[in-house]
Amino acid sequence: MDNKRKTVWFKPSTRAFFKESAHSSQSSFINWLHGYIYARYIYTYIAIGMGQHRVNRLVYPFLKILRSIQFQWNKFILHEKIQRKGNGIADTYHGKVIQLSSARKLVSVQQDIHLENLENIIPYPVARDIIIDHPDHIAVLDCPCRASREKHCFPLDVCMIIGEPFTSFVLEHHPNTSRKITRDEALQILEEEDARGHVHHAFFKDAMLNRFYAICNCCSCCCGAIHAHENGTPMLAASGYIAVIDHDICINCGVCTSFCQFHALSIVEGVSSIDLTLCMGCGVCVGKCDLHAISLLREPANGIPLEIDELLNKALAENQ
Repeated sequence: MDNKRKTVWFKPSTRAFFKESAHSSQSSFINWLHGYIYARYIYTYIAIGMGQHRVNRLVYPFLKILRSIQFQWNKFILHEKIQRKGNGIADTYHGKVIQLSSARKLVSVQQDIHLENLENIIPYPVARDIIIDHPDHIAVLDCPCRASREKHCFPLDVCMIIGEPFTSFVLEHHPNTSRKITRDEALQILEEEDARGHVHHAFFKDAMLNRFYAICNCCSCCCGAIHAHENGTPMLAASGYIAVIDHDICINCGVCTSFCQFHALSIVEGVSSIDLTLCMGCGVCVGKCDLHAISLLREPANGIPLEIDELLNKALAENQ
C-alpha cells in the first residue's frame, strides 16, 4: 500500500467554493476565478482597487479587461440582463447601509436563509441575494481597506464573514489575519464599532456567488466603498431611513457632525443641519446625541430597509 501523501492541488475550502459555484445557475468559471482571486488575494485586490498598491498601474488595465470579459460572458452566455452603471463596479460589488439593530440580527440568525432577487432592497442588477448557509459560522478578518492605508484606523479586525463556503475559505487562506468567532463575539465587535461611530454595511458581490457574504464596519477615512460612493460611483445603497433633527431639543453643539461618515451633518449659521441628499440613514448620529435630538424616519426614496426578520416572515407568508 502506498503510504505517500497524495498531492492536494486545492484546499478543501477552495473545492467547496468551486462546487457551490458550479451548482449555481447564475455563476460561471469566470465568476469562480474572479471570486477565487478576490477572496484568496483580498488584500492585494482591495489595495489595487483603491489605488494604494505599488503595481497599480500595471495591474489595473488587466482588471479592466477581466471585468469586460466577465460582463460579456454574463450578458451573452448566461443571458443576464445587465446594464452598465458607470464602470460597472457598483453593479457587481456593493454594500447596503444597515443600522446596528439590523446588523445584530444578521449575525444572530438561527437558521439557514435563502432569499433571492431582493431588487427592492438591494437595487443592483446582480448580487442581490441573501443566502446564508451555516449562519453560526462567522469569521472576523483584518479589514483590507484599513490594512491598505499607510495611516489607518484601529482596530483592524472588524470585517465579519458570514456563512459557508466563505467563512472556511477565509480561515483557511488567511490564517494570520482572520479567526473564527462566536455570535457573542460578533455582537461585541458590532457594538464596539458602533461606539466608534463607524457604519455597518452588508456587502454583496457577483463573484462571491452573487450574494451577501460579509458585514463590514466602515469609516470614511479608510473605506474604499465610501470613497467610491463620494466620488460618484453608487456603490452603497441607503438604509431606507433619513436622520431628522428636533430643533426644539437640539442645542447645536456639533458633536454629531464629527461622527457622520457621509458628511451629511453640518452647522449652518449656528444651526445644526442635515443634507438629505447625502444622508444614508445609518443611524450613527442618533447614538451620539446625548439629548436624543436626532431620530430616524422612514424614507421611501432611500429604498427598503434590510430587516431580516421581516424578509423571512414575508417569504414564509408567500410560500404558504
